[in-house]
Amino acid sequence: MLALALAISVGLHALVLSVQFGFPGAKRLAAPNSLEVVFVNSKSRTRPAKPDVLAQANLDGGGNTDQNRRAKTPLPVLKSVEPGTQARELHRRQVELEARQQQLLSQVKSKAQIAVAETKPKIEVAHEPQRSGLDLASSALALARLEAQIARNIDEYNKRPRKQFIGARASEYRFAQYVEDWRQKIERIGNLNYPEGARGKIYGSLRLAVSINSDGTLVGVDLERSSGHKILDAAAERIVRMGAPYSGFPQNIRQDTDILVITRTWHFLPGDKMFSE
Repeated sequence: MLALALAISVGLHALVLSVQFGFPGAKRLAAPNSLEVVFVNSKSRTRPAKPDVLAQANLDGGGNTDQNRRAKTPLPVLKSVEPGTQARELHRRQVELEARQQQLLSQVKSKAQIAVAETKPKIEVAHEPQRSGLDLASSALALARLEAQIARNIDEYNKRPRKQFIGARASEYRFAQYVEDWRQKIERIGNLNYPEGARGKIYGSLRLAVSINSDGTLVGVDLERSSGHKILDAAAERIVRMGAPYSGFPQNIRQDTDILVITRTWHFLPGDKMFSE
């Protein structure tokens, strides 16, 4: 009997524990929506009415577009610069200036033609101020002089020598090779003709700009920075003139360069040695 009673008790407890209670009509709560948090590199005084994300500060709008986009990186957009952009821009500016100069010359010619036409006899119009023949002739002469001056300037501009300026570092091989050969010749002559009055006691550095024609002849020597010793400055110029004439320009330089201006720093050092860089 006792065993039967225990079995019935265990069964009743199991039945009671398996029963679940709940409120009528109750629905299962849905999991809350996920919320994204970002960091912004700016902030605004106003708070957005419908924020897209949470951030460490209020940011109501921003960027450079009205479309619904989000930046993929906080870094600013950098303008792409292609090699040679500056040279192309200078060439474009030169073309614009030349076109403007030609336009100005055309305008002057047109005004000169009008002034000449006004000098011809014509029917007088009532209440129209008249200009004397002398005034019209003077105006035509002044315009002719202006036209001649502009034409002369254009002609001189077109005939000017094409110069190429080379510093210590030449960017193109064709110039770099020519300058290197020139430097070696200068140093060889300079060390063989070191200034006697400076040996063992006077040293220094100076900068020279040497201009060379396409056939290798010397155009001129300009002292851009003195060494502080006249004997060294004069020796450097003398060495340049002793080395002239130099090699003529190769064809790849001659095709677009008439005068090459080489600017280098000269060093007169202890041990009576000279070199340029």
